[in-house]
Amino acid sequence: MRTYDFTPLYRTAVGFDRLANQLKNAATQSDSGYPPYNIETTGENAYRIEIAVAGFTADELNIEVKENLLTVTGRKTANDDAAPQKTYLHRGLAERDFERRFQLADYVIVQDADLVNGLLSISLKRELPEALKPRRVEIGAGSSVIEGKIEKKAKAA
Repeated sequence: MRTYDFTPLYRTAVGFDRLANQLKNAATQSDSGYPPYNIETTGENAYRIEIAVAGFTADELNIEVKENLLTVTGRKTANDDAAPQKTYLHRGLAERDFERRFQLADYVIVQDADLVNGLLSISLKRELPEALKPRRVEIGAGSSVIEGKIEKKAKAA
């Protein structure tokens, strides 16, 4: 396995330590591939994550967002008492517990989640605060200071 040293980044960039930590975690994270998922863009500031969770009910799934980290967990409940013991000839549906994590950018919020036909769809949207949105600045006619008095420049007619 290859390791990366991000120390030079820490020495020359101020305030990017979170980004460096994300890169380091992504480089060292092992991914089991279960359950499979898609990430798609549905608009300029809209995204959707689809996770294949065949065999799970909505009660067995949990979605949590904390500090820009979206965590989806699936825990199968033991129904051994209610259902008779099954004997499988082939078991292709894993139905095992899982935890998937997705790092969200700043100002990305989870709008809703739906479970349809074994696909968990999580809708995300980037909502920038008004202070960060581009705004237009009007250009004034200007003024000049002559002998301590402010005179407005005459507008061209």
